[in-house]
Amino acid sequence: MNLLREFRDYKDSKIVLEESADLDHNGNKLLHMKGVFIQADVRNQNQRVYPLREISKAVEAMNRKIVSEGGIQGELDHPEELSINLDRVSHIITEMWMDGENGCGKLKLIPTPMGNIASTLLRYGAKLGVSSRGSGNVDNNGIVSDFEIVTVDIVSQPSAPGAYPRVIYESLYNMKGGSTIIENARYAHVDKAANRSIERGLIKFIQELKI
Repeated sequence: MNLLREFRDYKDSKIVLEESADLDHNGNKLLHMKGVFIQADVRNQNQRVYPLREISKAVEAMNRKIVSEGGIQGELDHPEELSINLDRVSHIITEMWMDGENGCGKLKLIPTPMGNIASTLLRYGAKLGVSSRGSGNVDNNGIVSDFEIVTVDIVSQPSAPGAYPRVIYESLYNMKGGSTIIENARYAHVDKAANRSIERGLIKFIQELKI
C-alpha cells in the first residue's frame, strides 16, 4: 500500500467559505470550507487515476466514520505519513458525499493553534486548497485500487499546475517573527491581543506567499 496525497487548489476545488453559528472565545464565527476534495476518472497532476468505484467506496467509508466518530480531524499542511498529528490539527471534516464523479466534503475550522492560523489566513484573503491523504495500490498505468481516505488536509495552493505547494507551517517558522506568530496562535481563541498579533503577522505572510 502506498501513501497517496492529492492536492487540489482553491479554484479547482471550487472552495466555498461559510460562517457557522458557532463562535470562538473572541466572538468570531467559525469558518467552514466546502468543495471538491477528490475527483474520479481523470488523470491528475500526479499521473494517477482514481476509478469512480474506488472514490465512491472510499467516500462511503468516510461517511460511516464521520457519523460514528462525530467527524474526522485534519491538519494544516501535508505530513509525510498517514497518522494524524494532534499538534497540527486545524479542522474537523463534518461531511463527505458524492456529486457525480466528484468526492465532495465540508470541514469546520476549529480554534486550535493551526486552526487559528488557517482561519486568519482565509479571513484576510489567502486562497487555500485541500489535500486528500490516503492509501492504495497503483498499477503501471497509474490506476489506483484498494483506495482508502484517511483525512483531508488544508494546504496552500500551487502557484502553477504541477508546482509543489508552499508549506505553511515551515514557511511561517522560516520568516522573521514566524515562531512568535505560531506561539500566539495557541492563545488567539482566548486572548484578543494575541489574536491581533497573529493577524498582523499573517497579513505580511500572505503578502510574501502571494496566495
